[in-house]
Order: sequence, then structure tokens, then C-alpha cells
Amino acid sequence: MEDFLIEILSTFGYPVRRQGSFLEDEVYPESFFTFWNNASNAESIYDNKENAILHEYDVNFYSTDIEKVYDVLRKAKKKLRQNGFDVWGDGYDVASDESTHSGRGLNVSYFENLQEE
Repeated sequence: MEDFLIEILSTFGYPVRRQGSFLEDEVYPESFFTFWNNASNAESIYDNKENAILHEYDVNFYSTDIEKVYDVLRKAKKKLRQNGFDVWGDGYDVASDESTHSGRGLNVSYFENLQEE
């Protein structure tokens, strides 16, 4: 599921990284996305089978341009919804390790139906 999320976010042309994955000496790009998987829980369990998984993520966008922080995240919300993700609200502020960057995040989820092989 992470590959699908990364694929969608990558269409905006910014790097996409797992939250906390920058190395200590690595320079932050001017703008970038991060994500974190909060949970991937079984749903729709019957006949001793897991029939679906609900994936939950935090998706964050950081930039040196505060207008871009809001604009790009709102566009990402729209694109994620178009691709089956459940996303509501206008996001929330997220802390940045760099004083030059501001961040904003969204909670997103995806209901994955599992098919028998």
C-alpha cells in the first residue's frame, strides 16, 4: 500500500520520504512529502478469513514556502480522494526539525479489499 501512496504523491514532483528517514547530515529539499503508517488493521473478518485491511497514514508536506504548504497539501488531498483514499478536513500543523521549513499534515485511510488467490 505504501507504494501506491508514494506513487500518487510523487505525481506532484516533490520527494516522498518516510517520516523521520532523513539522515542527520542530509539537507532537506526545499519542499517534500513525508508519510507514516499509523495502522493496517484487519477489517471484515468472517469465515476465519481476513477480507479487508484498513490502512491509516499521516501524510505531511513541508516547504520553505508557507503558501505552498497549504496549496500543495490541498491538491494532494484531492488527488488522494480521486484514487480511493478517505481524506477529510483541511489538515493540521506539524513540527519541523528545520527552522526554514513549515509543515502541514492530513490523516488519510484506504480500505483494501483482499481477493482470494
